[in-house]
Amino acid sequence: MQAGNAHYRLASDLPVTVAVFPLPEALLLPGGRMPLNIFEPRYLQLVDDAMRGDRLIGMVQPALDGSKRQDDEPQLCEVGCLGRIISLSETGDGRYLISLQGVCRYRILQELAVRTPFRQCRIAPFVGDLEEDRGAGEVNRPALLKAFRAYLQANELDADWESVSRADNTMLVNALSMMAPYGAAEKQALLEAPDLKTRADTLIAITEMTLARDNDEFGSSLQ
Repeated sequence: MQAGNAHYRLASDLPVTVAVFPLPEALLLPGGRMPLNIFEPRYLQLVDDAMRGDRLIGMVQPALDGSKRQDDEPQLCEVGCLGRIISLSETGDGRYLISLQGVCRYRILQELAVRTPFRQCRIAPFVGDLEEDRGAGEVNRPALLKAFRAYLQANELDADWESVSRADNTMLVNALSMMAPYGAAEKQALLEAPDLKTRADTLIAITEMTLARDNDEFGSSLQ
């Protein structure tokens, strides 16, 4: 896996602890890119620390059940995704605009007691994610594009179909998963899918259920 100028090939290329950025309904996947507007002081410091080190941040969602710690901070989902800061610009009004590129998913093993204002966790990276084309050939691309096209039509949206046709299966599945306007539970299901084929199938199923709920006519046409 390449992210920016860095190559990640082995478990030894990845950290065992990482600063985490809890963000609801935000999905970063390996190889995907996520823009972020950083303005909260503790996360400005997180970015500063990451830039002085390995440039890696652990994106993760707050726990889906809304549970909180004693200090009123949210509990975290068990699975998140490491992202490398590949670009950063200062706005002049105290904010950072950064872009993260997904490296690999990780499982939180333990949240650490730290003095930093941001949270840090000991993690177990999903090393298999570093194989960029793993499972790409098993994706049902026609079914994915059919569901995507139906969703766009139902919502009177359009897409750059030339770019879609050029995208390989890995880029297509992960980009559509990250762009999909679904809720936190659906985003977490897409993140935790064990492989690219399962992620594509999950995305198709979520899209079909959404269309069926919103419009029975669209739902029956996708059966």
